[in-house]
Amino acid sequence: MRVRLTILGGGGFRVPLVYGALLGDRAAGRVTHVVLHDLDADRLTAVSRVLAEQAADVPDAPEVTATTDLDEALRGADFVFSAIRVGGLEGRAADERVALAEGVLGQETVGAGGIAYGLRTVPVADDIARRVARLAPDAWVINFTNPAGLVTEAMSRHLGDRVIGICDSPVGLGRRVARVLGADPREAWIDYVGLNHLGWVRGLRVDGRDELPRLLADPRLLGSFEEGRLFGPDWLRALGMIPNEYLHYYYFNRETVRAYQEAERTRGAFLRDQQARFYAQAVRPGTSALAAWESTRAEREATYMSENRDTAGAGEREADDLSGGYEKVALALMRAVARDERTTLILNVRNGRTLAALDADAVIEVPCLVDAGGAHPVAADPLPDHATGLVCSVKAVEREVLAAAASGSRATAVKAFALHPLVDSVGVARRLVDGYTAAHPGLAYLR
Repeated sequence: MRVRLTILGGGGFRVPLVYGALLGDRAAGRVTHVVLHDLDADRLTAVSRVLAEQAADVPDAPEVTATTDLDEALRGADFVFSAIRVGGLEGRAADERVALAEGVLGQETVGAGGIAYGLRTVPVADDIARRVARLAPDAWVINFTNPAGLVTEAMSRHLGDRVIGICDSPVGLGRRVARVLGADPREAWIDYVGLNHLGWVRGLRVDGRDELPRLLADPRLLGSFEEGRLFGPDWLRALGMIPNEYLHYYYFNRETVRAYQEAERTRGAFLRDQQARFYAQAVRPGTSALAAWESTRAEREATYMSENRDTAGAGEREADDLSGGYEKVALALMRAVARDERTTLILNVRNGRTLAALDADAVIEVPCLVDAGGAHPVAADPLPDHATGLVCSVKAVEREVLAAAASGSRATAVKAFALHPLVDSVGVARRLVDGYTAAHPGLAYLR
């Protein structure tokens, strides 16, 4: 049986994580052919070299081909993994810079930076979804392109439930909460609900018993893992839930913006410079591309959200949290769909009737039962009012981004910025649109 996986953004830095997961899958029905697609041929060459070294001693490793032709990449695909970055890391650095100049957050998925990234990305994701529907109508699309929830919702308008968004953030959070409670994360039921990068763990059940109250009642346990150090035990007890790490941008916004303004370089600028060195090194004759990738990745993971941790005094990341995880989610998802290996995963899917506060087509992030028929969200109890308000507010912003991308309306883009909880003025919203359209040729469609 031949199973073909197409990776869009195939020259991306994290592609070797996905291929490494595939190399460890020896079961029947595994992926046998990987097609890398990217607009940058040099990046494809560099990543292909890394993958070749990974596969060197692995018998029957999945075959790898690379192309810059999108239609060629999509034809015959069983799965399409979308991990594109419209505008590259230079675009991310500009997103951060423009926002921080206005005193607001420029993070790539949250606040002004996330809106700018979404406005650039949605038209491209929309085109990809249309092409998949035409060229590979039976393929399942696994979306990791950020902002993941927004982009998944855009693609779902053409692909329905055959597009599923993934993120490693809820997986890591659930793993840490289970670990500190002495539970096996593979056996625990993690009650997690929200939007991508805007969710909360509300319970962790083992053999039907919710162990989260035990964690919330113990200051020592609360201070022993990353989110406890990031948010502080008192705030977690007040919430009665464990927030996704990205909620630090909301709950401690002023401190985070100040830390980012005072940083020597923004995260996007750091990654831009770091990855430029990697890609130059990876194509150099006589150099181990895999060794260059591994050392670069170690530095990348260790510095993840460092400004937030510095603000909170949270210290360094623990070794177990440096391993990523989205590639394992992607593999588990593909296995469940291709082989009907039923499993439960936290995914970005259409709401249906899961959260009463949102309409059926809104993409949310919740535990799903996954089988050959796709991902089926599990019914969730209502969130507390404060969390429901935040979810509804951010979803409304996402809808304005989708509307602006569809219409090309500059006024709608301004509305998207102005309505976001982390943008505090319509005047700031207007200046943000001015700054972003000046920085990004890809936003020239806004008029």
